[in-house]
Amino acid sequence: MRTSKEAEAEAASVEALGDEIASLAAHISAATCRWLGLIAEFDERLGWAAAGASSCAAWVSWRCGVAPGTAREHVRVARRLQELPLVGAAFAAGELSYAKARALTRVEAIKDEAELVELARHANAAQLERIVRAFRSVTREDAADAYADRCLELFTDSDGTLHINGRLPAELGATVMAAVLAAEELLRWPVAAAGNDAITDASPRPEPVPAGALRADALVALAQAATGHTTITDGETAPRLAPGAVQVTVHVDAATLTDPHPADVPAGTRDRICEVEAGPPLAAETVRRLCCDAGIVPVVRGAEGEVLSVGRRTRSIPPAIRRALAVRDDGCRFPGCVRRRWLHAHHIEHWAHGGHTELKNLVLLCRHHHQLVHEGGWQLIVTPDMRSVDALAPDGHHVPAVPSPPCPDPTATGKLPPGDPQALYPKSAGAPWDLGLAVDALLAWTERPPDPGGR
Repeated sequence: MRTSKEAEAEAASVEALGDEIASLAAHISAATCRWLGLIAEFDERLGWAAAGASSCAAWVSWRCGVAPGTAREHVRVARRLQELPLVGAAFAAGELSYAKARALTRVEAIKDEAELVELARHANAAQLERIVRAFRSVTREDAADAYADRCLELFTDSDGTLHINGRLPAELGATVMAAVLAAEELLRWPVAAAGNDAITDASPRPEPVPAGALRADALVALAQAATGHTTITDGETAPRLAPGAVQVTVHVDAATLTDPHPADVPAGTRDRICEVEAGPPLAAETVRRLCCDAGIVPVVRGAEGEVLSVGRRTRSIPPAIRRALAVRDDGCRFPGCVRRRWLHAHHIEHWAHGGHTELKNLVLLCRHHHQLVHEGGWQLIVTPDMRSVDALAPDGHHVPAVPSPPCPDPTATGKLPPGDPQALYPKSAGAPWDLGLAVDALLAWTERPPDPGGR
């Protein structure tokens, strides 16, 4: 059995451990603030564009090993903190956590930032999030924010199960809900939905399907109806798009396609055709990008431009090779890009210049990076086994497939503030808050936009 002194020593040791954890949390908050400040400057100076990234968030995700959604939120907070000097100062001093600073960046039109910071010091992170969420729900600009924040995320589990997570403003959400509920009702009793009058109270009913499963079936039915695979209308056939009904046709002559250094073709020039059908002219390099993975129809014209023959439409990349390419690359191969949908198959050496349509001459690229390689003048550097793809900017800047990790500075921690163990502790000690009173205070500390209705 331990003596009282041993028990006191153990308690003191545990308390010291807790203080060290809290102190380190203050250090982490201060370092996070500095990190976000650097991101804001990097974003303002377009450093991410020099690396070929599609956005600052995409660069942060790649270079700093952050999930894409988290990276987007970091960039948003970094930009907003530039407008909130008092919030940034408290954050940099280790007095506000990242969670609290992030919540405060969601408050717009602030006219008394000092009061806002004091509120954050007294509330804990969960309380502050709830207060800000309630405040935003009563503002007039909330509807615009809800529309701007609309999103839909689709991802699959390791077993292939699709997960759907999204957010829609109220009116659009009501439209989707009405469509799903209507499809659900038609799927609930398929015999009645088909218009069978023979159904009676004595007719056997199918086993009830759980509501969640039925709504999942309804969503699938809506998707199938939109793609022309089925119909969910009550006894009527919905209009469907025939295969190939929606397409874009581009006209280009062989000389323009194969010229290694083509000049832009002036509008109306007929000796070098390079244009959208019944539309504007295109740059030759743009057409090369479109032709990387497109349907090709050869047309033979006579001396006067008349059509002599039209060949069969063929794919520049056969379906079998396209499937193998999707399995091998599993996403955009440009360094740092994580996109896995809406990808283009890119010929490293274009087929118009003699490049073969085979796996060792193909990589998957997203639309942004495919355009960067063609119209932007970037080059891809691939290893013979296609395991590594680097990029070379027009100015000679090299972007590796895997960046070298930075060497940690062992003296970096000395540049941080001391880290008070009590700095992040809420001054209210977690006491309950009057939500209505807190929201009223936020309304008093922010500027209200003019009423567009004049009320």
